[in-house]
Amino acid sequence: MDINWLRDFVCLGRTLNFTRAAEERNITQSAFSRRIKSLENWLGEPLIDRATYPVRLSSGGEAFLPIAQDTIAQLTEARQAIRQAASSDARFQRFAVLHAISLNFLSPRLGALEAAHPELRTRVISDSLSTCCQLLAEGSCEFLMYYRHQDVAPVMDETQFVRKDIGREILLPVAEAGVATRKGWYLPGKTGQDIPYLSYDPNTFLGTVVDQIIGGRTTSLVQRYRDALAEALKRRALGGSGVAWLPESSVTQELASGRLVRVGGRDWQARMTISLFCSPEKLDETGRLIWESFPEIS
Repeated sequence: MDINWLRDFVCLGRTLNFTRAAEERNITQSAFSRRIKSLENWLGEPLIDRATYPVRLSSGGEAFLPIAQDTIAQLTEARQAIRQAASSDARFQRFAVLHAISLNFLSPRLGALEAAHPELRTRVISDSLSTCCQLLAEGSCEFLMYYRHQDVAPVMDETQFVRKDIGREILLPVAEAGVATRKGWYLPGKTGQDIPYLSYDPNTFLGTVVDQIIGGRTTSLVQRYRDALAEALKRRALGGSGVAWLPESSVTQELASGRLVRVGGRDWQARMTISLFCSPEKLDETGRLIWESFPEIS
């Protein structure tokens, strides 16, 4: 038995889609399917009804899903308890955060907290949305922070945790000022014009939001580069490689200095909320202090 088989099955039980589950687990679909099959062989019963589309859990799979979820949670909690008991150091308060939020939102706020509370110890785990959600669900972190958008469905069951909306962010299209002006880059673009497009990986949260922004509209965008990280797209944009949608907080200085310019109106932007999640009953005194230090926006 491999605990990753259980994690794969829980992910599949939520998505009911082999392709999407494999993407969230960051493995190929063929490898993902083999691991699900290995779990079924270990149990001796099929967990998935593959005769339907979309796939659905078999009766055995429906019965086993909560067991798999509880087993993952118990093993993770036991691991954390053993690690904490073996360490004489003060406990770290752990945040699972999207890369862009870690750089542009969380880091300065943690700096202020540490100045007020010198004994505070924090660890930030910057990763993909699915991994961050998994870390909170498994109890491997105290706090989860991610973007939310009205047209993008949550990756996890948010009702299992307490949520606090703590910030706003705008995702907007930008490009290097000199190149954009010289070549006339401005969305949606002109007939016969090619505007190089620096895109997010399609399975990332920001990639999904940009897809919602573009929608079915006709544009001159031609995809030239793809990356999962906003900071990587920012560097390419600054180099004049094309147009990228970036969080406004990550390009404030560049927009003010004129190095980057907006290349689309308000209808090419998206407003997002920054949300903080936790399980209050699992927080210690320091964790509760951190939770209270993030004021909720109206």
